[in-house]
Amino acid sequence: MVTDWFTGEGEDFRLLGTRCSGCRSVFFPREDVFCRNPHCPGGELAEVPLSRRGRIWSYTDSRYRPPAPYVSDPELPWEPYTLIAVELAAERMIVLGQSVPGITVGDLAVGMEVEAVPGVLDESGDSGTTWTTWHWRPTGVAA
Repeated sequence: MVTDWFTGEGEDFRLLGTRCSGCRSVFFPREDVFCRNPHCPGGELAEVPLSRRGRIWSYTDSRYRPPAPYVSDPELPWEPYTLIAVELAAERMIVLGQSVPGITVGDLAVGMEVEAVPGVLDESGDSGTTWTTWHWRPTGVAA
């Protein structure tokens, strides 16, 4: 699991960001040292859960194996996956992530509502370790 990037399960699943008390800017991934807004005089950074739902801003498919630190088994054939850029209106930001397995670019449209759900990045059969992440799922699609 990517530490401190998300929390909860099911309907309580949320990506975690930080909000600056000085300028009210929200950041994801979280920021714990300083406000990223160059015009901000500075302020306390507080953890905030981000909106669970947003609208597709853009999307594409990934047809190549990305370099490290992306986790993939080089012994297995590459499986393309769908990337979705989602606009979170309340936070005024775009968050990129993979779609849930089985969703292709043919299933998506700009402006479609999606929700953040827990997903699996990789599983190690040797150690039994599962690395979790988030995926975007069109609303109304069963888990």
